[in-house]
Amino acid sequence: MWLLIAFIIVPLIEIGLFIQVGGLIGLWPTLAIVVATAVAGSWLVRHQGAAALMRLRVSLGEMRDPTGPIADGAMIILAGALLLTPGFFTDAVGMLLLVPAFRAAALRALARRVQVARFTMGGAGPGDGRRPDWHGETIDGAFHEVAPGPDEAPGTGAGRDPRPGLPPTSRTRH
Repeated sequence: MWLLIAFIIVPLIEIGLFIQVGGLIGLWPTLAIVVATAVAGSWLVRHQGAAALMRLRVSLGEMRDPTGPIADGAMIILAGALLLTPGFFTDAVGMLLLVPAFRAAALRALARRVQVARFTMGGAGPGDGRRPDWHGETIDGAFHEVAPGPDEAPGTGAGRDPRPGLPPTSRTRH
């Protein structure tokens, strides 16, 4: 519901701002400002996005929780999308999202509203790994090793899957 309201309200705000700013400074300066903010914003997003990616790599390399750098990167991507969208309101919000202190405050506010559900899975538990309720039939069998012949290279001959590039099968010697 909020998304629908945003898709209605934001364009109305942008149209009003375009009319006001265009009336004050004229058409061409207004368009120049819109293009300049898009160019400057894309440069800033590229620069801050690279820094966010580096923080994510460091976090993963140190085996720390990567949710902070991932959320920070998502906010930078959102800032880039807003800066590339023509308009003064979206440019202002996009520029705010490029300020690290504002991003941190916005992430804290979002974190209070988000509920995280976790799933943990235990280990194998006691026992030898067999199912205690399994009373299936044991099948006895015999096998014999097939050695390559004198003129066969190892890994060729009987028991070898003749189709190259396929994963090992039950017919393939391992």
